[in-house]
Amino acid sequence: MILNRLALETMFIFVAICWIIPPLSLAKDGKWSQKADMPTARFGLSTATVSGKIYAIGGRVGNTLLAKTEEYNSLTDKWTKKRDMPTRREGFSTSSVANHIYAIGGGNLGRMLAVVEAYDSTTNSWTRKADMPTPRWGLSSSAVNGKIYAIGGDKDALTTVEVYDPMTNTWAQGMDMPTPRWGLSTAVVNGKIYVIGGTPNGIESLDTVEVYDPATDTWTPREGMPTPRWGFSADVVNGKIFAVGGTQNGRDGLGNVEVYDPLTDTWTRAPDMPTARGNLATSAVDSKVYAIGGSQGLLRRALSTVEAYDTGLPPQSVQSRQKITTIWGQLKVQR
Repeated sequence: MILNRLALETMFIFVAICWIIPPLSLAKDGKWSQKADMPTARFGLSTATVSGKIYAIGGRVGNTLLAKTEEYNSLTDKWTKKRDMPTRREGFSTSSVANHIYAIGGGNLGRMLAVVEAYDSTTNSWTRKADMPTPRWGLSSSAVNGKIYAIGGDKDALTTVEVYDPMTNTWAQGMDMPTPRWGLSTAVVNGKIYVIGGTPNGIESLDTVEVYDPATDTWTPREGMPTPRWGFSADVVNGKIFAVGGTQNGRDGLGNVEVYDPLTDTWTRAPDMPTARGNLATSAVDSKVYAIGGSQGLLRRALSTVEAYDTGLPPQSVQSRQKITTIWGQLKVQR
């Protein structure tokens, strides 16, 4: 009788856990949907998310560099114009810390920039910050524990890692990345920065994945991305990294979406993005990855296209964990 009761309770807990936190195999298939176009068509832009809203900043259309800042609200599927960034540029990187978005480096028609400007989303204002030590274009950046790590870039393909502290407005040196590259993308999972893809010369495409641990200032190689590419973008949903779009030759855009699981060091293929493109930007909100702007073809036609990929992954929920604890507690009391 006691064994039967234990078996029943165990089964109940298993069913409850599966109902509250469904595994990936039970998640709905990911799918793409069209969203409201960005007001300004552009490529070489950068995006960042603050309080669930996506900010599309800078970029280029034709030979015209842009400073435009436009805010996207995924709940209403609407765009709002915000204050322009002081410095027009493309190929820069953005990272958000608290309510601020830091726009770092980039290029101005062949001139490498070290400029750092911070956008305050609460006051809709920009402030100049300390320049990055190494001017560069085609870099990527990620924030970990309140500090921003600027990685790689094009000044003869860099391995450089420089660390910005917004609290002190100062820069420090990090351990160089093993593989020199630009046009790379970075993403953070569990406090580690995953550096993916890129190119050393604008001709060769890399599949290289290297992981930087800021706590130990060390690098570790990981499984390569199935599709070598550069000029793509990567974002994280529920601990998995989604690599979206890009190019292999600087002209033709890719629609490929590949998903990396850091726990198993493996890649899987996801449904292709409807609009193949390179030099785009992505940002994740809840369980969706938003692919924004970019370019197509030899003439690098600038796009205003916004497409959202619903990963089908359940958002992590503290409430769900509390429900499991409550269920287990009730069973122990009933015993």
